[in-house]
Amino acid sequence: MSGHSKWSTIKRKKGALDAKRGKIFTKLIREIVTAARLGGGEIDSNPRLRLIVDKAKAANMPKDNIARAISKGAGGGDDAETFEEFVYEGYGPGGVAILIETLSDNKNRTVSEVRHALAKHGGNLGNSGCVAYLFEKKGLISVPAAGVDDDALMEVALEAGAEDVVDSGETIDVVTTSGDFTAVQDAIAAAGFQISLAEISMEPATTVTVTGNEAEQMLKLNDVLEDLDDVQQVYANVDIADDEVARLSS
Repeated sequence: MSGHSKWSTIKRKKGALDAKRGKIFTKLIREIVTAARLGGGEIDSNPRLRLIVDKAKAANMPKDNIARAISKGAGGGDDAETFEEFVYEGYGPGGVAILIETLSDNKNRTVSEVRHALAKHGGNLGNSGCVAYLFEKKGLISVPAAGVDDDALMEVALEAGAEDVVDSGETIDVVTTSGDFTAVQDAIAAAGFQISLAEISMEPATTVTVTGNEAEQMLKLNDVLEDLDDVQQVYANVDIADDEVARLSS
């Protein structure tokens, strides 16, 4: 079992994902509508929809809200909102590589807001392809570490096709390919382990360590980006020490 810091773990420790519930729901609904529009409203035959519905349930979104969003996306119609996916690449403080996934109905507005946020907080928007090669799409499944039999979890995960099992302190993180994600998630759940997070993320091949003012800037930049209505996910190849995250979160 290896141990290294992940950007998603850093954000959880800081509490950046505990944003205003209304804003979280708005972003989730936008993604549910888009997933249903692109792949249909049947969860069992639409992996993308299943993933975002699981995320919505984990965020305690009411079932009626989820059902309405699916129906809205699958039903289409001339008056249905259409969001397009755009991915922006750039750099943060200390040369950190950043990928920003968005769903937008106005590309000009979105790119303007993203560029402004980066420039204001020690970063800059780059050209398409400037950092994407540093990231690979992976599945990430987190299990709360307290009381968990690490060896048993590792055995189940690896047998189901996981690539790695990572001790991240408060959680045990299982890393998979995007293709094996669902099978591994199902196997872990069937074995009785509690899953606190299951998502497809962009994992960096290498990381950049930042400290002090650059670490503070990076965490602030993430907060500002994630607060934008059109931004769905922010990925970075940054590593910030646990004590630094704790200090900046206090």
